[in-house]
Amino acid sequence: MFLTEQTPIASEDLPIQAFKAHLRLGTGFSDDDVQDALLDRLLRGAIGQVENLCAKALLMRGFTLTVHAWRDLGRQILPRAPLATVTQFAIIDLGGTPKVIAPERFHVERDAQRPSIVARGFTLPQIPVGGHAEIAFTAGYGASWDDVPADLANSVLALAALQYEDRTELGTIPPNVQTMLARYRQPRLLGGF
Repeated sequence: MFLTEQTPIASEDLPIQAFKAHLRLGTGFSDDDVQDALLDRLLRGAIGQVENLCAKALLMRGFTLTVHAWRDLGRQILPRAPLATVTQFAIIDLGGTPKVIAPERFHVERDAQRPSIVARGFTLPQIPVGGHAEIAFTAGYGASWDDVPADLANSVLALAALQYEDRTELGTIPPNVQTMLARYRQPRLLGGF
């Protein structure tokens, strides 16, 4: 199972100015943008960490999920919420030939935590040996940073600030950030999404 981000977050969509204010960096100088590249990288890292912990896409963008076998024959959970739309569902054979699945053969379940595609019959289309399924979808709270829930946005800023201030402290999630993220996290049973 692979999740590929098809449309990465544009630099202009990142909250660079809000992050500068959070860090209390000086303003009004001719070189105000000298650290923008570093701040961009720190924000992207923090966004990725929050998204992976919560299985949420903060900003709206496209993803492709590739699976080689169905975990549940009648349903496939999508690894990012909130789901906006499923743009394409295809089965690709061993030779690489895609067969697009008609929307009448499945329906989309828009769960806030675990959206999924569900078979309209008993099972999803069979994946041939050596082949795979690709599900292209769009997920996210919105196109603007203002659309992201405040506790998720604050978690990103706090994690990015931690990396900015102490660059040796990789991967640590402070208790206050864990508390902000708690309501968005879902327990993963048996290694599932």
